[in-house]
Amino acid sequence: MYEPIRSKSVHSTMAGPSSDFPHRSREEELDIQLAGHLAALLAVTDELRAQADSPDLSAAADRLAQQVARLRGGRAPVRAVPSGAAPTGAIALHRRAHTLAGRALVVAASRADTAVAILAAERMDAHSAALAGRSLAAAG
Repeated sequence: MYEPIRSKSVHSTMAGPSSDFPHRSREEELDIQLAGHLAALLAVTDELRAQADSPDLSAAADRLAQQVARLRGGRAPVRAVPSGAAPTGAIALHRRAHTLAGRALVVAASRADTAVAILAAERMDAHSAALAGRSLAAAG
């Protein structure tokens, strides 16, 4: 009544791994994840620079771009061009940047990337200081 299956299944089976599609190693996955976090942090940093440029933000953006390029095999990251639309509040941007730097720090520590871990920790400190300064200015 039923016809036997004559072709190989398109689904992966438990009998053995399928080599029909590429697999990435854990290190490659962490590199991709870390580059993503750093690229997002770079975009927020560029947005902050558009609102009030400073030597610290410019240097941080350059260092972030270098690390993203290194993790992506030399491909330079796309830099954000701030839109002329309603500017996002600096406090919200600093909070977002702090969160992204924290995520990058966790991944950098996981893959034992000291250079990125130091950069992420420095950015967390800088955004924490900016938030504390703005909070004091708003309260005072």
